[in-house]
Amino acid sequence: MPTGLAIALLLLATLIAANLPWLSDRVGFVLPPSSQGKPEWVRLIEWGVLFALVALLGAGMEMRTQGQLQSQGWEFWVIALCLFAVSALPGFVYRHDLRRRLIKRRRRVSP
Repeated sequence: MPTGLAIALLLLATLIAANLPWLSDRVGFVLPPSSQGKPEWVRLIEWGVLFALVALLGAGMEMRTQGQLQSQGWEFWVIALCLFAVSALPGFVYRHDLRRRLIKRRRRVSP
């Protein structure tokens, strides 16, 4: 796999995985939510698990394209976590702001 394609696939996987906890109402992406909905702490745990899975995917792609893994310090992981958080911004904004405004607008427009 060419390096450019691996980077593009990793960025796409990161964008999807970072937003998935805020776009899905299922707990663990499998179980239906309770009557009160999915709590925010569950969304954060799912987000952390997806970060770990994307990191493993990145390590696998690095091993496949370069044949070895580069050692990374704590600074790398902090920056990677911050970039994952920035990637999650569209889903977070949709869940906590845009969705409510769209529902209000739909109620106002409906007869």
